[in-house]
Amino acid sequence: MHSFEVRGGKKLAGEIIPQGAKNEALQIISAVLLTPEEVTITNIPDIIDVNLLIELLGEMNVKVKRTSRDTCIFKADDVDIDYLHSDAYKKKSGKLRGSVMFAGPMLSRFKKAFIPKPGGDKIGRRRLDTHIIGFEKLGATFTLNDDGFFHLEAPNLKGASLLLDEPSVTGTANIIMAAAMANGTTIIYNAACEPYIQQLCRMINNMGGKISGIGSNMLSIVGVAYLSGTQHRMLPDMIEVGSFIGLAAMTQSDITIKGAGIEHLGIIPEKFQQLGIQLNFKGDDIHIPAQESYEIQTFLDGSVMTIYDHPWPGFTPDLLSIVLVTAIQAKGSILIHQKMFESRLFFVDKLIDMGARIVLCDPHRAVVIGLEREQMLRGITMSSPDIRAGVALLIAALSAEGKSIIQNIEQIDRGYQDIDGRLKKLGADIIRI
Repeated sequence: MHSFEVRGGKKLAGEIIPQGAKNEALQIISAVLLTPEEVTITNIPDIIDVNLLIELLGEMNVKVKRTSRDTCIFKADDVDIDYLHSDAYKKKSGKLRGSVMFAGPMLSRFKKAFIPKPGGDKIGRRRLDTHIIGFEKLGATFTLNDDGFFHLEAPNLKGASLLLDEPSVTGTANIIMAAAMANGTTIIYNAACEPYIQQLCRMINNMGGKISGIGSNMLSIVGVAYLSGTQHRMLPDMIEVGSFIGLAAMTQSDITIKGAGIEHLGIIPEKFQQLGIQLNFKGDDIHIPAQESYEIQTFLDGSVMTIYDHPWPGFTPDLLSIVLVTAIQAKGSILIHQKMFESRLFFVDKLIDMGARIVLCDPHRAVVIGLEREQMLRGITMSSPDIRAGVALLIAALSAEGKSIIQNIEQIDRGYQDIDGRLKKLGADIIRI
């Protein structure tokens, strides 16, 4: 188990390039199973979760040729379907919830799929229910085998009208891939419409698919008999972009985010501007100048600003942790309302130990009372509970006075490529121990 040792309080400067989008990668890489032809994918993030998914494909006998750190050529012309119900697959896929994304393309092309039984005491937690119900409406059946796998079969997938119980990103993606080669037309209402879903739809259309309504919450998918190979480039990771904006503000740094994919960021820049952070847009780059102070806006009636998560085009829940930590040194107060997940705010106790003024109202809401730079946070020893909270704690440590130790950084490595190396190039004092 590795840790980061961070000596904070340094102003950073320079340019940083965001990695490819992690959440897009899990869908796009799974989609290579839809065709026996070559699929070339570029701008792949070199992170644990994505590399594990690529390893799984290799063990399924998919040919994988990595031509550079961020480019792979896949050819799924001899897939070993039986590997999907082996003990080796069960053990490895259990480490990566994203492996559920194999189910859609496997059902579409091979008419069967295997999903390891998830935690909990019902057929998947709510997020997995959306997948299973969607597959059933397309004509799939499933059984729970003695080996702990859900075995799905669909000898004749047929198009159907589906109203999703929630706009699940992974659920929508899985159903899109299953419907891509189903007989007839599938209509998905209340579909997720994140840029990642739009990218998947465009990739499938480039393979010969027929998907319309891209970018909306109603997708129409006309099944085709065959999908061919293609080339696809992933978007910059919007979560990294937001993280770097928060980092620049907290550390009073002058940072330029190169190739930020501004047109795909939605309201993310606006939410950071509501914290009082100055953003300069130059082409596809975002320049965050060093600011001595930044003031949180209020609503027009003078009430306290609230930022909450919501399905796209609302604000992504993955950045609420970053907004929360960035508000610590602002002038003013803000209410952070995490609606979707009940444990995402539990890391604030570490921030309070560092000197932040935060009131955790309940598992979903926290009030941050800005320090206005009147005092610096102090370095402590802490542990990263998850990917996003881990980076929020890293940002806090980089802005704090003294030394911080962040343990369990494997969580951070799951979602952020060579984060310590890239931060060092900006002038950060961070080492991996």
